[in-house]
Amino acid sequence: MPLHLSDLLARPDLGLSASYDVPPRLLARTIEAATVSDLPAPGKWLQGGELLMTIGLLLPEEPAACRAYVRDVAEGGAACLALGLGQGLPYQEAPEPLVTAAEEAGLPLLTVPDEVPFIAVTKAVFDARAEEQRALLQRAFATQRRLTAAATGDGLRPMLAEWTAATGVGAAVFDPLGRLLSAGEPAHRTPLAQAQDLIERVAARGLRGSASSTAAGQQLEVQPLGARRLRGLLLLTGRPDDAARSVVPGLVSLLSLELERRHLRDEPERRRRSALLSELLADEDPAAGRARDILRSVGLTAERVRGVVVAGGGAGGRTGSAAPDAEAGAAGAADGAAQEMAADLALAMPGGLVRVVDGAPGAVIEAVVGEDLDIRDVLARFAPRCPAGIGPATAPEAVRVSLRQATGLLAVSRSSGEPAEARQSQASRLLLDLGDRRTLHGYADTVLSPLDLADNGEELIATLTAWLETGGAWDATSRRLGVHRHTVRNRLDKAMDLTGRRLDDPDDRFDLWLATRIRRGGASATGADGRPAAPPPGR
Repeated sequence: MPLHLSDLLARPDLGLSASYDVPPRLLARTIEAATVSDLPAPGKWLQGGELLMTIGLLLPEEPAACRAYVRDVAEGGAACLALGLGQGLPYQEAPEPLVTAAEEAGLPLLTVPDEVPFIAVTKAVFDARAEEQRALLQRAFATQRRLTAAATGDGLRPMLAEWTAATGVGAAVFDPLGRLLSAGEPAHRTPLAQAQDLIERVAARGLRGSASSTAAGQQLEVQPLGARRLRGLLLLTGRPDDAARSVVPGLVSLLSLELERRHLRDEPERRRRSALLSELLADEDPAAGRARDILRSVGLTAERVRGVVVAGGGAGGRTGSAAPDAEAGAAGAADGAAQEMAADLALAMPGGLVRVVDGAPGAVIEAVVGEDLDIRDVLARFAPRCPAGIGPATAPEAVRVSLRQATGLLAVSRSSGEPAEARQSQASRLLLDLGDRRTLHGYADTVLSPLDLADNGEELIATLTAWLETGGAWDATSRRLGVHRHTVRNRLDKAMDLTGRRLDDPDDRFDLWLATRIRRGGASATGADGRPAAPPPGR
């Protein structure tokens, strides 16, 4: 228990007495230390919470000067002022100006009798503080023993329940996605919305730090759990005292150990799901019912699914000059990293159909997910900065095709620095973004420059663009432009005469489509070197 001023007054061996009727709230002040000073302005030498003792050698007698002295002591943070009395000392009783000033300032004023040396008071204070520290350590050790005993039980809840019973602080464990795994007591099963925000912030940083905040007058603290990778998050609801605070690292360690054990226990299930995915992909033309049955067996009931491929990394960085043992060690480390990443992805993907396969230049993670899953968010959290391809949504029996397209997008992802997604509406954009902007616009200018030089060149290019975008539909083009179809035909005939192209020639038609697409802004706004490219000549 902390040492209060009332505790010192209650000790008969010290004989301390109050110089005025001190209110109970002031008697409840905590004494952190005891010190002696006869300086006329000792406030700047204090740290706060002290019992400041003086014999009043330089104590002023004027009321105004006494008030200034007491104010300096109070502003320095002293919990109490004690005046030593006795024969041969300046005072045999507390002077009235000092008593009045102390009462006005709300600073307790005690007197120390002649027979009690200041060192006795100092020893009493520090003995009490030492006893407080011993009691704190004993409580911390007792709590740690209870947690260790609970750790031998089954699961997370025994440890969380023991923690809450010993400290009065609520505790709950969440997985990396913020889903509740276990709580110490039912009252803490539904955290506040602010707690969810705090959990998400810590989860985004992985094992790199904790965070705390206050919501509705309640302190919230989140600690990451795990050894080498984030396995979960601990939410503490309440304000731990010093004894409980010293045990928090031990609680984090025990919970991390339990989550690592759980991760190892789940390995057979992850292997089973990996084998199911291999079985699904082994048949080049699986029956629709069979494919859906495999997905439903792991809880993946989406009508349409997509393939996702992630480069595991690590192994691709080996050099040919490395020693065989070094290459083997690097390969093993890369495969281990890929397996860990695959486990994280399986946790985040409903159904968890994930496998690791050997690829060039390194291990590759393949997964099948439902169409409605926000796969980009999952990749950003569990596979940041890793090349990834996202295939189009398909029926379950055609997921091989989606995975094949996702694999083909890995090179695109390495180039762009973000996951590449296969979408029919973005195929041309993807092609154009891979090219150098100057080269692409130079190509467009070569094809369309005869129209640029014509008097009504912009009108001819707009008509050509609309006709190509409508798939060569004359009526649709005329409606889009608001002109008669004969006008559309006349304009296109003139455009073909100027360019020397033919609309019925597939190669000419493709060249014209690509040129108009580039002009419309399909190419990236940066050059191949990553710097903003200058506008093409003549535009």
